Amino acid sequence: MVWQLVRFGVTGGVMTALYAVVYWPLATYVMNPNLAVVVAFLSVTFIGRFAHGAVSFRGHGTRSARTARRFFLVQLFGFFLQQGFTWVLVTGPFFHGPTWWPLVPAVSVVPLLTFWLQRNWVFA
Repeated sequence: MVWQLVRFGVTGGVMTALYAVVYWPLATYVMNPNLAVVVAFLSVTFIGRFAHGAVSFRGHGTRSARTARRFFLVQLFGFFLQQGFTWVLVTGPFFHGPTWWPLVPAVSVVPLLTFWLQRNWVFA
């Protein structure tokens, strides 16, 4: 499991960097930050499905239509977390922070939760 976590960290790091590269400029200069979450998340979800299956969890569990459905459910959970963080930190009624603030939980909270779900439910 340690090597899976390492591989997930590397693969997820690349996916997170790609998410940040898409999200931040859009949220800062082009559109509402919550809409930028949608665009960025869709951009990396399909790439992440194959990258995590081939790299992070290779040799662990099975690959099937059920695996794909579960993967996308976990991604949907991560999407709602991202939307929540963005709303609370940037666009909601309490804080009006910079558009990069939601990237902090995007790097620290969401990957740990999605790793656990993918390891124990998706690629089990």
